[in-house]
Amino acid sequence: MPVPTWIFDLDDTLHQASLGIFAHISRMMNLYMERHLDMSEEEARQLRLHYWHRYGATLQGLMRHHDVDAGHFLQETHVLDELYRWLQWEPTLRATLRNLPGRKIVLSNGPQHYIEGLLLKMDVRHQFAACYGMEKMRFRPKPDRRGFRYMLQAERLDPARCIMVEDSLPNLYAAKSLGMRTVWISRQCRKPAFVDVRVNALSQLLRKCWSALPQQH
Repeated sequence: MPVPTWIFDLDDTLHQASLGIFAHISRMMNLYMERHLDMSEEEARQLRLHYWHRYGATLQGLMRHHDVDAGHFLQETHVLDELYRWLQWEPTLRATLRNLPGRKIVLSNGPQHYIEGLLLKMDVRHQFAACYGMEKMRFRPKPDRRGFRYMLQAERLDPARCIMVEDSLPNLYAAKSLGMRTVWISRQCRKPAFVDVRVNALSQLLRKCWSALPQQH
């Protein structure tokens, strides 16, 4: 198999965001909306969830419908010193990334400072050739294919030589539709047709993916 480029999601892929980080970011987004949009706690919560389901990111809805300043919102809701306390990742993460052949890129719906900060804290930033957050995706969050295309064009990548590693099925579906091979991080037994390989943990990537992924020429 030709040496690929690995495209990694960040949250619940490279680290376990569901163990505390997601909940804290959600609280901070709610508070931001309460303060700046003059909403009640419940109104903010409902609207945040509505925008997340509709656009893939709360910020997209706030920019479109409330003229919220993206940079201010992202800085206020992703304060690194507050998030580090919940940061957890696989002990073998550094070795896993080091042993995977090919370039590695992060593509995340999080803001740029959040991606860079968490990767530095996990001591794996040097393993990635580039990181793409909301700003570098021109605020077109996954699964919007435009965000993927901005990254592919900027890095001059052939999607057929890329492997997308994600926990989100809609994001993997979008990656597959662009021609990428797909790896789903999940403990579920089922595997949709657009997923090439399912793994329980990143530590299984090299062992399970190299022989199971379809060949691209």
